[in-house]
Amino acid sequence: MTIIRDLLTALVAIEHVYILILEMFLWTTPRARKAFGTDKTFAEATRSLAANQGLYNGFLAAGLFWGLIHPNAAIGHQLQLFFLGCVLVAAVYGGLTAKRSILLVQGLPALAAMVAVLVL
Repeated sequence: MTIIRDLLTALVAIEHVYILILEMFLWTTPRARKAFGTDKTFAEATRSLAANQGLYNGFLAAGLFWGLIHPNAAIGHQLQLFFLGCVLVAAVYGGLTAKRSILLVQGLPALAAMVAVLVL
């Protein structure tokens, strides 16, 4: 059961590493523009803002990985809950203010992982 919990948490962390890469390094590429629904002009104009967002996504991923590898299981559990909660808050805010699909793409996996951490 803990494998499922850890796998879900790891998937959320990996997703945020992927978002970091898209926002920090690939923001102006066709792949990132398609993922975020932007055009070339907008992507060029917002490159530094996107890199900053990517850095924050990296912090979320780092916190989740930290929770997974922490030697004290109780502290690791609390870290996972905290950082999954941060992802959920960010997903709700992003879904309401930027793009509704963020609720499904980021919020749903984080919610599933959080339920697993609480229950399993």
